[in-house]
Amino acid sequence: MTLFYRELGNIDGSFLLFIHGGGVSGWMWDKQVQYFNNYHCIVPDLLKQEGDNDIAEFSIKNSAEQLLMLIEKKATNRKVIVIGFSLGAQIAMQMVSMKPKLIDFVMINSALVRPFPFAKYFISSSVKLTFPFIKNKTFSKLQAKTLYIGDEYFEKYYEESSNMKQDSLINILKDNMAFEIPENFSKVQAKILVTVGEKEKGIMKKSAVDIVNNNPNCEGVILPNIGHGIPLAEPDRFNHMVEEWMKEGKVPNGKLINDGI
Repeated sequence: MTLFYRELGNIDGSFLLFIHGGGVSGWMWDKQVQYFNNYHCIVPDLLKQEGDNDIAEFSIKNSAEQLLMLIEKKATNRKVIVIGFSLGAQIAMQMVSMKPKLIDFVMINSALVRPFPFAKYFISSSVKLTFPFIKNKTFSKLQAKTLYIGDEYFEKYYEESSNMKQDSLINILKDNMAFEIPENFSKVQAKILVTVGEKEKGIMKKSAVDIVNNNPNCEGVILPNIGHGIPLAEPDRFNHMVEEWMKEGKVPNGKLINDGI
């Protein structure tokens, strides 16, 4: 598989890797890349492959392996920061667990780590029922709204959704919904910030608690007045939050996550 990515910003700056969520691609980080232009920004399109856009072989583990190789190739002797959202946050967790000393900072936004019981049995049937609606623009606009995708990016989102193959979507969802905290995550030495939106589902908030309790280097916060998708919904707020955390160690405003919610 060929890894597609954009390389932007200051090539001599600290290495900043943005990993997108499912249902979107690297364009979700456009506002972040513009803001962090003094960093060496890498923005992969993990669901894009050479040829016919068939991503049936996608896996979280394989994506993590590819991105780790990219870091080792390009980020020698520099600070490495990894920021992941949703599916991308799961990949970030897998990465730091596989190479606990390679990454200096990791930000985990809205990562699901509580597997859905029997998910593999009902995903296929539910996707087959809803898949015909993907090319319906009205349906796509409703889906886009839940991810805070506005008019600026809707056509990109709709095009990518329309080109998605049914088997590929099933494969991605199965990996996403079966994900749990990797075995070596507790040994990760990076500084870790875990965030989840106040308006997200209960299972996402419980996942955030699980992550924070699994590694003593984790700091966690529930971000007020936001659902699943703060990088797109409020890019300015998100960018300032990331910058203050990286430079000053300041935890974002919100309810701190400790032993519970």
